Amino acid sequence: MTTGLINRARAGDGEAFRELTEPYRRELHMHCYRMLGSFQDAEDALQDTLLAAWQGLGAFEGRASVRTWLYRIATNRCLNARRSANRRQAKEWDIPDIDPPEPTRLGEVVWLEPYPDALLENVPLDPEARYEQTEALSLAFVTALQVLPARQRATLILREVLGYHANEVADMLDSTVESVNSALKRARAALQHRLPPTDERQPPPAPGSPAEQALVAKFVHAYQSGDVDALVALLTADVRVSMPPIPLEYHGRDAVARFYASIIRQDRTYDLVPTRANGQPAFQAYLLAPNGIRHATGLLVLTLTGDQICAVTRFDNSVLPSFGLPRALPG
Repeated sequence: MTTGLINRARAGDGEAFRELTEPYRRELHMHCYRMLGSFQDAEDALQDTLLAAWQGLGAFEGRASVRTWLYRIATNRCLNARRSANRRQAKEWDIPDIDPPEPTRLGEVVWLEPYPDALLENVPLDPEARYEQTEALSLAFVTALQVLPARQRATLILREVLGYHANEVADMLDSTVESVNSALKRARAALQHRLPPTDERQPPPAPGSPAEQALVAKFVHAYQSGDVDALVALLTADVRVSMPPIPLEYHGRDAVARFYASIIRQDRTYDLVPTRANGQPAFQAYLLAPNGIRHATGLLVLTLTGDQICAVTRFDNSVLPSFGLPRALPG
């Protein structure tokens, strides 16, 4: 079946090429997202991958599977994109009439964008894969990946998220097994400094479970009612609030309390519309205007641990189209 599709595609049959590559389209998009940290950049890289595959199909020798061949192309397209891409630039604070408190620090990964859960797909994993799919698409993991050197990032994703063997990764990256093993060792060490040890945090409640629903309901009620004290009570002591592409970050409950006290006020009425991103609960915030129209003010993605919230990441309205959310709601 596959051989027949390849032969037809080589002869210029576009429908055969689509049938050959469509089963891998979603997982390749997720791979590009992990590599680049940006939903839009991943879209562009996927299109470049499919174009390169169409143009290079004549050179496909069948020594590896079509899936592996496509991952090789996608990985190298992403490496090229990181070298040449016009990265999302940091933005100034964009909420009028509000002066935020002094940040704890400035974020490094201002190009980060969320990934809609509606597009998530279970990717077949090799037994050597070290990370579960949900963990490997979490905002914390994707953010940590972005600060790794590009080839270390590629090596870690291919080896430990997708489960490819070292010799397969070496072939994909035109490298050696020794170089792949060395890059993986360095990437693991770097991630350990970026991600909290799993034994120091309680696992999040299962998606859609009563425990998750109860926690997010408390968050929504506190946010919509303007109850900053109730909101802060839901947060861990080391909670982090970030807001790419705005580089301001707030770490720790006291700093986050000051931040929320500046934006959640009695004269500002918010509605939170639920969605999901990166396997995590998320909400599009809408601010009520005097004319009754509710205007989008950013997408909030919650990171949960046990019965608390350990991070809130706010994205600007540029991410709304990928979630199918409007910029305004009628009164």
